[in-house]
Amino acid sequence: MAELVRAELTAEADADALAAALAAAAPRAALPTHARARILAATADALERDAEAFARLIVEEVKKPLKDARREAARAAFTFRWAAEESRRINGEILPLDLDPGSEGRYALVRRVARGPALFITPFNFPLNLAAHKIAPAVAVGLPFALKPDPRGMKTAARLMETLIAAGWPAEAGVLASGDIPAIEALVRDERVKILSFTGSTAVGWRLKALAVKKHCVLELGGNAGVFVGADADLPWAAARCVWGAYSYSGQTCISVQRIFVEKSIHAEFRKLLVQNIQELKVGDPVDEATDVGPLIDEKSAQRVEEWLKEAVARGAKLWTGGNRKGALLPPALIEGVPADARLSCEEAFGPVATLEAVDSRERALDKMSEGRFGLQAGVFTNDLAFVHRAFERLAVGGLIVNDVPTYRSDAMPYGGLKDSGLGREGVRWAIEEYTERRTLVVKP
Repeated sequence: MAELVRAELTAEADADALAAALAAAAPRAALPTHARARILAATADALERDAEAFARLIVEEVKKPLKDARREAARAAFTFRWAAEESRRINGEILPLDLDPGSEGRYALVRRVARGPALFITPFNFPLNLAAHKIAPAVAVGLPFALKPDPRGMKTAARLMETLIAAGWPAEAGVLASGDIPAIEALVRDERVKILSFTGSTAVGWRLKALAVKKHCVLELGGNAGVFVGADADLPWAAARCVWGAYSYSGQTCISVQRIFVEKSIHAEFRKLLVQNIQELKVGDPVDEATDVGPLIDEKSAQRVEEWLKEAVARGAKLWTGGNRKGALLPPALIEGVPADARLSCEEAFGPVATLEAVDSRERALDKMSEGRFGLQAGVFTNDLAFVHRAFERLAVGGLIVNDVPTYRSDAMPYGGLKDSGLGREGVRWAIEEYTERRTLVVKP
């Protein structure tokens, strides 16, 4: 069996060599459809078979609670299995061109072809499934790639790549990369790499986009997702889902619930439900199968969120629960009355904290949810269909989730943001479109 190819990039020469190797691997990656579908399905089978081992590895590396790590492993298997199906549906079209006198007798054949080698950069928080969302569509279209994961998720990424190669993917067409920032940036600039797909912080993503000249870019960046809860909503359901969306994996997801806006008439009742749900969460060791909220990725991250909380309280906000940090463990925090220009309101917290604010009207809620530079996903809890349509028209977000939280994501749907939240879309079918380009053949019989 072929072994995983690793590339340690410590100098620009290393990046040059990797770009050349990926370009040379393009013919090996251009497998027939049946072979690509078989590899993807075999990878899904292996992920299902080894799901518990993957979940335990995720817990070990990034401190994700075991129950959440198991869900991530199951999602990754689904992603590869869905990609196997989508690989069979990469269709073109035939266009009649006799639309003007000069084109009589002509027609066009349009097909989708892989753009070329890709560089995938992934963060720590979903070390398996975020890599799967980039790799599975790449295999589906038959393009070589280098995966550069966050070092904190390197073992999980390596095991995924080994699983893919064992399923039949050419080792030289799937390289696991690591290294220094200047060398990685040199690879981003290299014109032989045709695609950059990056998931991570907003600042880093847009910097890489500026370096990626003549390259197709997909950026999945940050957010500070807003939720509206109307008086006509199922309040116990809305409260339970807001708590799950805000505090699962300690809020370390870009679509974590961060800002909750509730109609004033139900404000006190809903706040009580939120606090009750938060107090029922089990906080502690991520290895414990009962744990809902574990530590943040490191103590520095927990200190940052704690600092933002203290800043908001110093400016008059009310902390209803949480905030007593012990090392990297920060209990779930609910805070109300946070000023609009405080970091907890206008930046991405990426931690176990949610803000609460009562609003006088639904239109005011939409105004509030529209504020700021992010536009990833939003949620509304209401049965008012007219309001849902107004929200869909007004909110500049990549996805609006009705009667659930913005933290919801199906791995089959298009996913991505507007404004500073990113560029392009993931989700297997949509990533296939990003990784391919149309070519046209005009025929005159």
